[in-house]
Amino acid sequence: MKQQDCFIKYIEQSIIKNWDSNALTDYNGETFQYKDVARKIAKIHLLFEEAGIKKGDKVAVCGRNSSFWAVAVLATITYGGVAVPVLHEFKADNIHNIVNHSEARFMFVGDQVWENLNEELMPNLEGIIVLNTFELVVSRSEKLSYAHEHLNALYGKKYPCNFRPHDISYRKDSPEELAVINYTSGTTGFSKGVMLPYRSLTSNVEYCWEKHPIGPGDNLVGILPMGHIFGMVYDFLYGICAGAHVYYLTRMPSPKIIAQSFSEIKPKLISCVPLIVEKIIKKNILPRFDNRVNKILLQVPIVNEKLKASIRQEAMDAFGGNFDEIIIGGAPLNGGIESLLRTINFPYTIAYGMTECAPIIASSHWSDLKQKCCGKAASRMEVAVVSENPESTPGELICKGENMMLGYYKNEEATKGVIDENGWLHTGDMAVMDKEGNISIKGRCKNLLMNASGQNIYPEEIESVLNNMPYVSESIIVMQNEKLVALIYPDYDDAFANGLSNEDIEKAMETNRASLNQQLPGYSQIGKVKLHPEEFEKTAKKSIKRFMYQDIQG
Repeated sequence: MKQQDCFIKYIEQSIIKNWDSNALTDYNGETFQYKDVARKIAKIHLLFEEAGIKKGDKVAVCGRNSSFWAVAVLATITYGGVAVPVLHEFKADNIHNIVNHSEARFMFVGDQVWENLNEELMPNLEGIIVLNTFELVVSRSEKLSYAHEHLNALYGKKYPCNFRPHDISYRKDSPEELAVINYTSGTTGFSKGVMLPYRSLTSNVEYCWEKHPIGPGDNLVGILPMGHIFGMVYDFLYGICAGAHVYYLTRMPSPKIIAQSFSEIKPKLISCVPLIVEKIIKKNILPRFDNRVNKILLQVPIVNEKLKASIRQEAMDAFGGNFDEIIIGGAPLNGGIESLLRTINFPYTIAYGMTECAPIIASSHWSDLKQKCCGKAASRMEVAVVSENPESTPGELICKGENMMLGYYKNEEATKGVIDENGWLHTGDMAVMDKEGNISIKGRCKNLLMNASGQNIYPEEIESVLNNMPYVSESIIVMQNEKLVALIYPDYDDAFANGLSNEDIEKAMETNRASLNQQLPGYSQIGKVKLHPEEFEKTAKKSIKRFMYQDIQG
Protein backbone atom coordinates (compact mmCIF):
# COMPACT_ATOMS: atom_id res chain seq x y z
CA MET A 1 0.00 0.00 0.00
CA LYS A 2 1.74 3.13 -1.24
CA GLN A 3 1.27 6.45 0.52
CA GLN A 4 -1.19 8.63 -1.38
CA ASP A 5 -1.80 12.35 -1.54
CA CYS A 6 -5.41 11.95 -0.43
CA PHE A 7 -7.54 9.30 1.25
CA ILE A 8 -9.89 8.60 -1.66
CA LYS A 9 -6.84 7.87 -3.82
CA TYR A 10 -6.21 4.81 -1.62
CA ILE A 11 -9.68 3.50 -2.51
CA GLU A 12 -9.37 4.35 -6.19
CA GLN A 13 -5.96 2.73 -6.66
CA SER A 14 -6.92 -0.37 -4.68
CA ILE A 15 -10.00 -0.96 -6.83
CA ILE A 16 -8.01 -0.54 -10.05
CA LYS A 17 -5.09 -2.69 -8.88
CA ASN A 18 -7.29 -5.50 -7.51
CA TRP A 19 -10.01 -5.36 -10.18
CA ASP A 20 -10.51 -9.13 -10.52
CA SER A 21 -9.92 -10.00 -6.86
CA ASN A 22 -12.52 -10.64 -4.18
CA ALA A 23 -13.34 -7.57 -2.10
CA LEU A 24 -16.44 -8.13 0.04
CA THR A 25 -18.27 -11.29 1.08
CA ASP A 26 -21.35 -11.79 3.21
CA TYR A 27 -20.48 -14.95 5.15
CA ASN A 28 -22.30 -17.88 3.51
CA GLY A 29 -23.67 -15.41 0.98
CA GLU A 30 -22.76 -13.28 -2.03
CA THR A 31 -19.22 -12.13 -2.94
CA PHE A 32 -18.36 -8.83 -4.64
CA GLN A 33 -15.10 -8.51 -6.51
CA TYR A 34 -13.42 -5.12 -6.62
CA LYS A 35 -14.85 -4.57 -10.12
CA ASP A 36 -18.35 -5.31 -8.76
CA VAL A 37 -17.81 -2.75 -6.01
CA ALA A 38 -16.66 -0.20 -8.61
CA ARG A 39 -19.74 -0.73 -10.79
CA LYS A 40 -22.12 -0.48 -7.85
CA ILE A 41 -20.40 2.73 -6.77
CA ALA A 42 -20.81 4.09 -10.29
CA LYS A 43 -24.56 3.35 -10.22
CA ILE A 44 -25.02 5.03 -6.85
CA HIS A 45 -23.07 8.05 -8.12
CA LEU A 46 -25.49 8.28 -11.05
CA LEU A 47 -28.44 8.03 -8.66
CA PHE A 48 -27.03 10.80 -6.44
CA GLU A 49 -26.29 12.99 -9.44
CA GLU A 50 -29.73 12.59 -11.02
CA ALA A 51 -31.42 13.11 -7.64
CA GLY A 52 -29.56 16.36 -7.00
CA ILE A 53 -27.38 15.17 -4.11
CA LYS A 54 -24.48 17.63 -3.81
CA LYS A 55 -20.98 17.59 -2.37
CA GLY A 56 -21.21 17.94 1.40
CA ASP A 57 -24.72 16.50 1.64
CA LYS A 58 -25.20 13.98 4.43
CA VAL A 59 -26.05 10.35 3.67
CA ALA A 60 -27.05 8.10 6.58
CA VAL A 61 -26.25 4.37 6.50
CA CYS A 62 -27.87 2.14 9.13
CA GLY A 63 -27.91 -1.65 9.17
CA ARG A 64 -26.04 -4.78 10.15
CA ASN A 65 -22.57 -5.29 8.70
CA SER A 66 -22.85 -6.32 5.05
CA SER A 67 -21.22 -5.86 1.66
CA PHE A 68 -24.07 -3.55 0.67
CA TRP A 69 -23.39 -1.38 3.74
CA ALA A 70 -19.73 -1.08 2.71
CA VAL A 71 -20.60 -0.18 -0.88
CA ALA A 72 -23.03 2.53 0.28
CA VAL A 73 -20.35 4.23 2.41
CA LEU A 74 -17.68 3.95 -0.31
CA ALA A 75 -20.09 5.44 -2.85
CA THR A 76 -20.95 8.30 -0.52
CA ILE A 77 -17.42 9.47 0.27
CA THR A 78 -16.08 8.97 -3.28
CA TYR A 79 -18.99 11.07 -4.57
CA GLY A 80 -18.32 13.90 -2.14
CA GLY A 81 -21.07 13.25 0.35
CA VAL A 82 -20.61 13.01 4.11
CA ALA A 83 -21.22 9.51 5.43
CA VAL A 84 -23.31 9.25 8.61
CA PRO A 85 -22.95 5.64 9.84
CA VAL A 86 -25.63 4.81 12.40
CA LEU A 87 -25.44 1.80 14.69
CA HIS A 88 -28.26 -0.61 13.91
CA GLU A 89 -28.40 -1.42 17.63
CA PHE A 90 -29.69 2.05 18.44
CA LYS A 91 -33.34 2.39 19.41
CA ALA A 92 -35.66 3.75 16.73
CA ASP A 93 -36.08 7.14 18.42
CA ASN A 94 -32.30 7.56 18.59
CA ILE A 95 -31.96 6.69 14.88
CA HIS A 96 -34.68 9.21 14.02
CA ASN A 97 -32.89 11.87 16.08
CA ILE A 98 -29.49 11.16 14.50
CA VAL A 99 -30.89 11.30 10.96
CA ASN A 100 -32.62 14.60 11.74
CA HIS A 101 -29.72 16.12 13.67
CA SER A 102 -27.21 15.27 10.94
CA GLU A 103 -29.51 16.84 8.31
CA ALA A 104 -29.18 13.73 6.17
CA ARG A 105 -30.85 14.04 2.75
CA PHE A 106 -30.64 10.36 1.93
CA MET A 107 -30.59 7.09 3.86
CA PHE A 108 -29.54 3.50 3.20
CA VAL A 109 -31.13 1.18 5.74
CA GLY A 110 -31.10 -2.54 6.55
CA ASP A 111 -34.40 -4.36 6.18
CA GLN A 112 -34.54 -5.36 9.86
CA VAL A 113 -33.91 -1.79 10.99
CA TRP A 114 -36.40 -0.35 8.50
CA GLU A 115 -39.23 -2.41 10.04
CA ASN A 116 -38.95 -0.38 13.25
CA LEU A 117 -38.55 3.10 11.73
CA ASN A 118 -41.14 5.73 10.89
CA GLU A 119 -40.33 7.87 7.85
CA GLU A 120 -42.79 10.52 9.04
CA LEU A 121 -40.43 11.23 11.93
CA MET A 122 -37.58 11.89 9.46
CA PRO A 123 -39.18 14.60 7.31
CA ASN A 124 -35.97 15.96 5.78
CA LEU A 125 -35.01 12.71 4.07
CA GLU A 126 -35.63 12.84 0.33
CA GLY A 127 -35.18 9.11 -0.14
CA ILE A 128 -34.68 5.83 1.70
CA ILE A 129 -33.24 2.71 0.04
CA VAL A 130 -33.16 -0.76 1.62
CA LEU A 131 -29.58 -2.02 1.53
CA ASN A 132 -29.93 -5.68 0.59
CA THR A 133 -32.59 -5.21 -2.12
CA PHE A 134 -31.81 -1.66 -3.26
CA GLU A 135 -35.56 -1.02 -3.13
CA LEU A 136 -36.57 2.65 -2.97
CA VAL A 137 -39.08 2.51 -0.09
CA VAL A 138 -39.46 6.26 0.40
CA SER A 139 -39.11 8.97 -2.25
CA ARG A 140 -39.99 12.61 -1.76
CA SER A 141 -38.40 13.65 -5.04
CA GLU A 142 -39.63 13.05 -8.58
CA LYS A 143 -36.04 13.23 -9.83
CA LEU A 144 -35.02 10.48 -7.40
CA SER A 145 -37.96 8.25 -8.33
CA TYR A 146 -37.20 8.66 -12.05
CA ALA A 147 -33.47 8.01 -11.56
CA HIS A 148 -34.08 4.87 -9.48
CA GLU A 149 -36.62 3.49 -11.97
CA HIS A 150 -34.34 4.13 -14.98
CA LEU A 151 -30.97 3.55 -13.29
CA ASN A 152 -29.89 0.62 -15.46
CA ALA A 153 -30.72 2.55 -18.63
CA LEU A 154 -28.85 5.63 -17.41
CA TYR A 155 -25.87 3.44 -16.49
CA GLY A 156 -25.86 1.72 -19.90
CA LYS A 157 -26.03 5.06 -21.67
CA LYS A 158 -23.09 6.50 -19.73
CA TYR A 159 -20.99 3.32 -19.90
CA PRO A 160 -21.99 1.57 -23.17
CA CYS A 161 -18.94 -0.71 -23.01
CA ASN A 162 -19.59 -1.53 -19.35
CA PHE A 163 -17.60 0.05 -16.55
CA ARG A 164 -13.82 -0.41 -16.87
CA PRO A 165 -10.85 0.52 -14.65
CA HIS A 166 -10.06 3.52 -16.85
CA ASP A 167 -13.54 4.89 -16.08
CA ILE A 168 -12.59 5.37 -12.44
CA SER A 169 -11.65 8.92 -11.61
CA TYR A 170 -12.82 9.77 -8.15
CA ARG A 171 -12.53 13.22 -6.71
CA LYS A 172 -9.58 14.41 -4.62
CA ASP A 173 -10.34 15.14 -0.99
CA SER A 174 -8.62 17.76 1.16
CA PRO A 175 -7.23 16.99 4.65
CA GLU A 176 -9.63 19.20 6.63
CA GLU A 177 -12.69 18.29 4.56
CA LEU A 178 -15.47 16.59 6.53
CA ALA A 179 -15.70 12.89 5.62
CA VAL A 180 -17.78 11.20 8.32
CA ILE A 181 -20.10 12.18 11.14
CA ASN A 182 -19.98 9.28 13.59
CA TYR A 183 -22.43 9.45 16.47
CA THR A 184 -21.06 8.19 19.76
CA SER A 185 -22.50 5.24 21.63
CA GLY A 186 -21.17 6.24 25.02
CA THR A 187 -22.26 5.10 28.46
CA THR A 188 -24.16 8.31 29.24
CA GLY A 189 -26.98 7.55 26.85
CA PHE A 190 -26.51 10.72 24.78
CA SER A 191 -25.18 10.61 21.21
CA LYS A 192 -22.94 13.36 19.85
CA GLY A 193 -22.00 13.71 16.20
CA VAL A 194 -18.21 13.43 15.90
CA MET A 195 -16.96 15.26 12.79
CA LEU A 196 -14.06 13.32 11.30
CA PRO A 197 -12.03 14.91 8.47
CA TYR A 198 -10.18 13.02 5.76
CA ARG A 199 -6.82 13.62 7.46
CA SER A 200 -8.09 11.60 10.41
CA LEU A 201 -9.09 8.63 8.24
CA THR A 202 -5.83 8.87 6.28
CA SER A 203 -3.69 8.95 9.42
CA ASN A 204 -5.50 5.98 10.99
CA VAL A 205 -5.32 3.83 7.86
CA GLU A 206 -1.63 4.64 7.44
CA TYR A 207 -1.02 3.74 11.08
CA CYS A 208 -2.71 0.38 10.51
CA TRP A 209 -0.38 -0.18 7.58
CA GLU A 210 2.69 0.81 9.62
CA LYS A 211 1.90 -1.55 12.50
CA HIS A 212 -0.16 -4.34 10.93
CA PRO A 213 0.62 -4.63 7.20
CA ILE A 214 -1.78 -6.67 5.08
CA GLY A 215 -2.28 -6.86 1.35
CA PRO A 216 -4.08 -8.48 -1.59
CA GLY A 217 -5.04 -12.08 -0.88
CA ASP A 218 -5.29 -11.53 2.87
CA ASN A 219 -8.64 -12.17 4.56
CA LEU A 220 -10.35 -10.10 7.26
CA VAL A 221 -13.51 -10.84 9.24
CA GLY A 222 -15.64 -7.84 10.12
CA ILE A 223 -16.85 -8.61 13.65
CA LEU A 224 -17.11 -5.09 15.01
CA PRO A 225 -20.15 -3.04 13.95
CA MET A 226 -19.13 -0.76 11.08
CA GLY A 227 -21.43 1.89 12.49
CA HIS A 228 -18.71 2.31 15.13
CA ILE A 229 -15.47 3.95 13.97
CA PHE A 230 -13.22 1.14 15.29
CA GLY A 231 -14.91 -1.42 13.06
CA MET A 232 -15.27 1.03 10.19
CA VAL A 233 -11.54 1.81 10.04
CA TYR A 234 -9.91 -1.48 11.02
CA ASP A 235 -12.31 -3.99 9.48
CA PHE A 236 -13.44 -2.03 6.45
CA LEU A 237 -11.58 1.06 5.24
CA TYR A 238 -8.11 -0.32 5.93
CA GLY A 239 -9.02 -3.67 4.36
CA ILE A 240 -10.32 -2.05 1.17
CA CYS A 241 -7.38 0.35 0.91
CA ALA A 242 -4.96 -2.57 1.29
CA GLY A 243 -6.74 -4.71 -1.33
CA ALA A 244 -7.75 -7.38 1.16
CA HIS A 245 -10.86 -9.59 1.13
CA VAL A 246 -13.32 -8.56 3.87
CA TYR A 247 -15.96 -10.99 5.17
CA TYR A 248 -19.05 -9.87 7.08
CA LEU A 249 -20.96 -12.20 9.38
CA THR A 250 -24.24 -10.27 8.74
CA ARG A 251 -25.66 -11.59 12.03
CA MET A 252 -25.10 -11.39 15.76
CA PRO A 253 -21.48 -12.53 16.21
CA SER A 254 -21.86 -15.26 18.82
CA PRO A 255 -18.66 -17.03 19.97
CA LYS A 256 -19.77 -20.15 18.06
CA ILE A 257 -20.29 -18.29 14.78
CA ILE A 258 -17.06 -16.35 15.24
CA ALA A 259 -15.04 -19.52 15.90
CA GLN A 260 -16.60 -21.23 12.87
CA SER A 261 -15.90 -18.27 10.58
CA PHE A 262 -12.31 -17.94 11.82
CA SER A 263 -11.71 -21.62 11.12
CA GLU A 264 -13.00 -21.31 7.55
CA ILE A 265 -11.75 -17.85 6.58
CA LYS A 266 -8.43 -17.85 8.47
CA PRO A 267 -8.10 -14.06 8.79
CA LYS A 268 -4.67 -12.43 8.59
CA LEU A 269 -5.54 -9.71 11.10
CA ILE A 270 -8.28 -9.69 13.74
CA SER A 271 -9.88 -6.68 15.40
CA CYS A 272 -12.32 -7.20 18.23
CA VAL A 273 -13.49 -6.08 21.64
CA PRO A 274 -12.20 -7.81 24.82
CA LEU A 275 -15.48 -9.61 25.43
CA ILE A 276 -15.04 -11.79 22.34
CA VAL A 277 -11.45 -12.74 23.21
CA GLU A 278 -12.37 -13.41 26.82
CA LYS A 279 -15.27 -15.72 25.93
CA ILE A 280 -13.22 -17.76 23.44
CA ILE A 281 -10.24 -18.05 25.78
CA LYS A 282 -12.41 -18.99 28.76
CA LYS A 283 -14.20 -21.68 26.80
CA ASN A 284 -11.29 -23.18 24.87
CA ILE A 285 -8.10 -22.43 26.77
CA LEU A 286 -8.65 -21.79 30.47
CA PRO A 287 -9.77 -25.37 31.17
CA ARG A 288 -6.23 -26.49 30.24
CA PHE A 289 -4.74 -24.16 32.80
CA ASP A 290 -7.26 -25.08 35.45
CA ASN A 291 -6.32 -28.74 35.12
CA ARG A 292 -4.26 -29.75 38.18
CA VAL A 293 -1.78 -31.82 36.14
CA ASN A 294 -1.13 -28.90 33.81
CA LYS A 295 -0.55 -26.60 36.76
CA ILE A 296 2.12 -28.97 38.04
CA LEU A 297 3.71 -29.35 34.61
CA LEU A 298 3.89 -25.57 34.24
CA GLN A 299 6.32 -25.50 37.16
CA VAL A 300 8.78 -27.81 35.37
CA PRO A 301 11.01 -25.63 33.14
CA ILE A 302 11.49 -27.97 30.15
CA VAL A 303 7.97 -29.33 30.07
CA ASN A 304 6.71 -25.87 30.91
CA GLU A 305 7.80 -24.43 27.57
CA LYS A 306 6.45 -27.42 25.65
CA LEU A 307 3.12 -27.13 27.40
CA LYS A 308 2.96 -23.40 26.82
CA ALA A 309 3.69 -23.95 23.13
CA SER A 310 0.91 -26.53 22.93
CA ILE A 311 -1.60 -24.25 24.64
CA ARG A 312 -0.49 -21.30 22.48
CA GLN A 313 -1.15 -23.33 19.35
CA GLU A 314 -4.60 -24.25 20.62
CA ALA A 315 -5.30 -20.57 21.25
CA MET A 316 -4.03 -19.62 17.79
CA ASP A 317 -6.20 -22.30 16.19
CA ALA A 318 -9.25 -21.01 18.05
CA PHE A 319 -8.86 -17.77 16.06
CA GLY A 320 -8.16 -19.42 12.70
CA GLY A 321 -4.42 -20.07 13.12
CA ASN A 322 -3.34 -17.69 10.33
CA PHE A 323 -3.30 -14.27 11.95
CA ASP A 324 -0.28 -12.11 12.74
CA GLU A 325 -1.94 -10.23 15.56
CA ILE A 326 -5.23 -9.67 17.38
CA ILE A 327 -6.04 -6.01 18.01
CA ILE A 328 -8.21 -5.57 21.08
CA GLY A 329 -9.95 -2.26 21.68
CA GLY A 330 -13.09 -0.54 22.86
CA ALA A 331 -12.91 -1.57 26.51
CA PRO A 332 -10.39 -2.79 29.13
CA LEU A 333 -9.06 -6.33 28.75
CA ASN A 334 -9.59 -8.63 31.70
CA GLY A 335 -6.36 -8.69 33.73
CA GLY A 336 -6.37 -12.45 34.24
CA ILE A 337 -6.92 -13.14 30.55
CA GLU A 338 -4.09 -10.76 29.66
CA SER A 339 -1.72 -12.57 32.05
CA LEU A 340 -2.60 -15.86 30.41
CA LEU A 341 -2.05 -14.48 26.91
CA ARG A 342 1.36 -13.17 27.90
CA THR A 343 2.29 -16.46 29.57
CA ILE A 344 1.77 -18.35 26.31
CA ASN A 345 3.29 -15.56 24.16
CA PHE A 346 0.04 -14.98 22.32
CA PRO A 347 0.19 -12.21 19.65
CA TYR A 348 -2.29 -9.65 20.96
CA THR A 349 -2.11 -5.90 21.31
CA ILE A 350 -4.27 -3.20 22.84
CA ALA A 351 -5.62 -0.37 20.70
CA TYR A 352 -6.58 2.57 22.87
CA GLY A 353 -8.66 5.32 21.39
CA MET A 354 -12.02 6.99 21.05
CA THR A 355 -14.44 7.96 18.33
CA GLU A 356 -13.09 11.52 18.51
CA CYS A 357 -9.74 10.23 17.13
CA ALA A 358 -11.16 7.81 14.54
CA PRO A 359 -10.18 5.92 16.75
CA ILE A 360 -6.47 5.45 17.55
CA ILE A 361 -4.63 7.40 20.23
CA ALA A 362 -2.14 4.80 21.43
CA SER A 363 -1.08 1.28 20.57
CA SER A 364 2.03 -0.86 20.08
CA HIS A 365 2.98 -3.96 18.12
CA TRP A 366 2.39 -7.02 20.28
CA SER A 367 6.11 -7.72 20.56
CA ASP A 368 6.63 -4.29 22.19
CA LEU A 369 3.50 -4.17 24.34
CA LYS A 370 4.06 -3.85 28.08
CA GLN A 371 1.62 -5.73 30.34
CA LYS A 372 -1.26 -3.70 31.76
CA CYS A 373 -0.51 -0.97 29.21
CA CYS A 374 -2.17 0.13 25.99
CA GLY A 375 1.07 0.99 24.25
CA LYS A 376 2.60 4.32 23.29
CA ALA A 377 1.27 7.30 21.40
CA ALA A 378 0.37 6.46 17.80
CA SER A 379 2.20 8.01 14.87
CA ARG A 380 1.23 11.65 14.33
CA MET A 381 -0.27 11.85 17.83
CA GLU A 382 0.95 13.48 21.05
CA VAL A 383 -0.20 12.38 24.50
CA ALA A 384 0.25 13.74 28.01
CA VAL A 385 -1.02 12.97 31.50
CA VAL A 386 -2.26 15.93 33.53
CA SER A 387 -0.54 15.07 36.79
CA GLU A 388 2.31 16.40 38.92
CA ASN A 389 3.88 12.97 38.67
CA PRO A 390 2.51 11.11 35.59
CA GLU A 391 4.55 8.00 36.38
CA SER A 392 2.88 7.29 39.70
CA THR A 393 -0.08 9.62 40.19
CA PRO A 394 -3.00 9.13 37.77
CA GLY A 395 -4.23 12.14 35.86
CA GLU A 396 -6.42 12.76 32.86
CA LEU A 397 -4.96 11.61 29.55
CA ILE A 398 -4.99 14.32 26.87
CA CYS A 399 -3.93 14.14 23.24
CA LYS A 400 -3.65 16.04 19.99
CA GLY A 401 -2.58 15.30 16.43
CA GLU A 402 -3.66 14.23 12.96
CA ASN A 403 -6.27 11.73 14.19
CA MET A 404 -8.36 14.33 16.03
CA MET A 405 -11.87 15.30 15.08
CA LEU A 406 -12.98 18.72 13.89
CA GLY A 407 -15.48 18.90 16.74
CA TYR A 408 -19.04 17.85 17.52
CA TYR A 409 -21.59 18.58 14.82
CA LYS A 410 -23.78 21.57 15.72
CA ASN A 411 -22.59 21.42 19.33
CA GLU A 412 -19.96 24.08 19.96
CA GLU A 413 -20.47 23.90 23.73
CA ALA A 414 -19.67 20.18 23.86
CA THR A 415 -16.65 20.73 21.59
CA LYS A 416 -15.24 23.39 23.91
CA GLY A 417 -15.84 21.00 26.79
CA VAL A 418 -13.34 18.45 25.45
CA ILE A 419 -10.87 20.48 23.32
CA ASP A 420 -9.07 23.13 25.35
CA GLU A 421 -7.67 26.46 24.15
CA ASN A 422 -4.31 24.85 23.40
CA GLY A 423 -5.85 22.23 21.10
CA TRP A 424 -5.59 19.28 23.52
CA LEU A 425 -8.42 16.75 23.45
CA HIS A 426 -9.41 15.65 26.96
CA THR A 427 -10.17 11.92 26.82
CA GLY A 428 -11.93 11.60 30.17
CA ASP A 429 -9.67 8.67 31.08
CA MET A 430 -7.36 8.54 34.09
CA ALA A 431 -3.91 7.21 33.27
CA VAL A 432 -0.25 6.98 34.23
CA MET A 433 2.66 7.03 31.77
CA ASP A 434 6.20 5.76 32.34
CA LYS A 435 9.42 7.35 31.10
CA GLU A 436 9.31 5.28 27.89
CA GLY A 437 5.83 6.58 27.07
CA ASN A 438 3.89 3.41 27.92
CA ILE A 439 0.35 4.36 28.92
CA SER A 440 -1.72 2.52 31.52
CA ILE A 441 -5.41 3.42 31.77
CA LYS A 442 -6.78 3.35 35.31
CA GLY A 443 -10.39 4.14 34.54
CA ARG A 444 -12.83 6.79 33.42
CA CYS A 445 -12.76 10.11 35.24
CA LYS A 446 -16.53 9.98 35.60
CA ASN A 447 -16.32 6.44 37.03
CA LEU A 448 -13.80 7.43 39.71
CA LEU A 449 -15.16 6.70 43.17
CA MET A 450 -14.09 8.41 46.38
CA ASN A 451 -14.61 7.02 49.86
CA ALA A 452 -15.35 8.98 53.02
CA SER A 453 -11.65 9.48 53.75
CA GLY A 454 -10.98 10.91 50.29
CA GLN A 455 -9.24 7.88 48.77
CA ASN A 456 -9.59 7.49 44.99
CA ILE A 457 -10.96 4.14 43.87
CA TYR A 458 -10.87 2.91 40.26
CA PRO A 459 -13.76 0.44 39.91
CA GLU A 460 -12.44 -1.02 36.64
CA GLU A 461 -9.34 -2.34 38.44
CA ILE A 462 -11.44 -4.15 41.04
CA GLU A 463 -13.79 -5.53 38.38
CA SER A 464 -10.85 -6.95 36.45
CA VAL A 465 -9.96 -9.14 39.45
CA LEU A 466 -13.55 -10.03 40.34
CA ASN A 467 -14.40 -11.10 36.78
CA ASN A 468 -11.77 -13.85 37.01
CA MET A 469 -13.34 -15.45 40.06
CA PRO A 470 -15.46 -18.61 40.01
CA TYR A 471 -18.90 -18.31 38.40
CA VAL A 472 -18.58 -14.57 37.69
CA SER A 473 -19.55 -13.56 34.17
CA GLU A 474 -19.30 -9.77 34.57
CA SER A 475 -19.52 -7.16 37.30
CA ILE A 476 -19.80 -3.49 38.17
CA ILE A 477 -18.49 -1.81 41.31
CA VAL A 478 -20.68 1.06 42.55
CA MET A 479 -20.79 3.29 45.61
CA GLN A 480 -23.98 3.11 47.68
CA ASN A 481 -24.41 4.72 51.12
CA GLU A 482 -20.64 5.37 51.21
CA LYS A 483 -19.92 1.64 50.79
CA LEU A 484 -18.65 -0.26 47.74
CA VAL A 485 -21.14 -2.71 46.29
CA ALA A 486 -20.36 -5.37 43.68
CA LEU A 487 -23.16 -5.92 41.16
CA ILE A 488 -22.52 -9.35 39.64
CA TYR A 489 -24.08 -11.18 36.74
CA PRO A 490 -23.17 -14.81 37.50
CA ASP A 491 -22.15 -17.37 34.92
CA TYR A 492 -25.35 -19.34 35.43
CA ASP A 493 -24.58 -21.87 32.71
CA ASP A 494 -21.30 -22.87 34.34
CA ALA A 495 -22.80 -22.84 37.82
CA PHE A 496 -25.80 -25.00 36.93
CA ALA A 497 -23.59 -27.37 34.91
CA ASN A 498 -21.64 -27.97 38.11
CA GLY A 499 -24.78 -28.68 40.10
CA LEU A 500 -25.05 -25.36 41.97
CA SER A 501 -28.41 -24.10 43.09
CA ASN A 502 -29.33 -20.41 43.29
CA GLU A 503 -28.52 -20.51 46.99
CA ASP A 504 -25.13 -22.10 46.23
CA ILE A 505 -24.40 -19.32 43.71
CA GLU A 506 -25.11 -16.69 46.36
CA LYS A 507 -22.72 -18.44 48.76
CA ALA A 508 -20.07 -18.66 46.00
CA MET A 509 -20.31 -14.91 45.45
CA GLU A 510 -19.86 -14.26 49.15
CA THR A 511 -16.77 -16.48 49.05
CA ASN A 512 -15.55 -14.43 46.08
CA ARG A 513 -16.14 -11.22 48.01
CA ALA A 514 -14.06 -12.46 50.93
CA SER A 515 -11.28 -13.62 48.62
CA LEU A 516 -11.36 -10.32 46.72
CA ASN A 517 -11.15 -8.24 49.90
CA GLN A 518 -8.01 -10.13 50.90
CA GLN A 519 -6.38 -8.71 47.75
CA LEU A 520 -7.60 -5.14 48.23
CA PRO A 521 -6.44 -2.33 50.52
CA GLY A 522 -8.77 -1.46 53.37
CA TYR A 523 -10.20 1.67 51.74
CA SER A 524 -11.49 -0.29 48.68
CA GLN A 525 -13.06 -3.28 50.43
CA ILE A 526 -16.35 -4.57 48.99
CA GLY A 527 -19.10 -4.30 51.57
CA LYS A 528 -21.88 -6.14 49.77
CA VAL A 529 -22.65 -8.29 46.73
CA LYS A 530 -25.85 -7.97 44.69
CA LEU A 531 -26.70 -10.50 41.99
CA HIS A 532 -28.03 -9.27 38.67
CA PRO A 533 -30.36 -11.66 36.80
CA GLU A 534 -29.22 -10.84 33.24
CA GLU A 535 -26.30 -9.41 31.28
CA PHE A 536 -25.67 -5.71 31.81
CA GLU A 537 -26.75 -3.52 28.92
CA LYS A 538 -23.81 -2.44 26.78
CA THR A 539 -22.76 0.01 24.12
CA ALA A 540 -21.73 -1.09 20.63
CA LYS A 541 -18.14 -1.48 21.78
CA LYS A 542 -19.37 -3.73 24.63
CA SER A 543 -18.77 -1.29 27.47
CA ILE A 544 -21.36 -1.58 30.23
CA LYS A 545 -23.77 1.35 30.44
CA ARG A 546 -22.87 2.11 34.03
CA PHE A 547 -25.28 5.00 34.44
CA MET A 548 -28.16 2.51 34.33
CA TYR A 549 -27.03 0.59 37.41
CA GLN A 550 -25.89 3.17 39.93
CA ASP A 551 -29.06 3.11 41.99
CA ILE A 552 -30.01 -0.57 41.93
CA GLN A 553 -31.56 -1.54 45.23
CA GLY A 554 -31.59 -4.92 46.89
